[in-house]
Amino acid sequence: MKRHTLLFIVALFAALYPGSEMAFAQQTHGGGPGLSHGPSANNRGATNSSSARSQSAASSSPQEVLTRNTKLDSTLTMKLQSKNLLPAGTDLKSACSGFRNLGQCVAAIHVSHNLNIGFACLKADMTGLASATGSNCPTVAGATSKMSLGKSIQALAPSANANAEAKVGTKEADSDIKEAESNT
Repeated sequence: MKRHTLLFIVALFAALYPGSEMAFAQQTHGGGPGLSHGPSANNRGATNSSSARSQSAASSSPQEVLTRNTKLDSTLTMKLQSKNLLPAGTDLKSACSGFRNLGQCVAAIHVSHNLNIGFACLKADMTGLASATGSNCPTVAGATSKMSLGKSIQALAPSANANAEAKVGTKEADSDIKEAESNT
């Protein structure tokens, strides 16, 4: 009985400790690192601009996030261009229009590059918007709504491991966004 009580106390402490990732495990994660975590217990009620920015970024469109934080926009745009993921002169805000959040858009940019799939086709599948004129995107039978990144990969690159590629793209996007945020 003592052993179970001790394990319970240790688990409870680990789950509720302000620095613990478990304390945030039940929150939704939509925008990548720094974009989805709420404030920790030790700064609740404090006016912390980065946590306020993070909270609003998780539920904001990429255009809202990038318009509000022009330094993030320029830093992330330069980072993606330096990796040849985004063509020079491309506006990240317009490239990401229609996406739910910035992380989703940057993940699609990475997957497009990793699998040599047209970004316009991924964007059309994921946002439900028509693809750009002149793009040769295959039409998926019965697909009239937004697809997840994995489903879009399945449709556009059937031989690829869609789940693994979606995870890789998401991980790369999270890393890029986190690095860009730390430089702002």
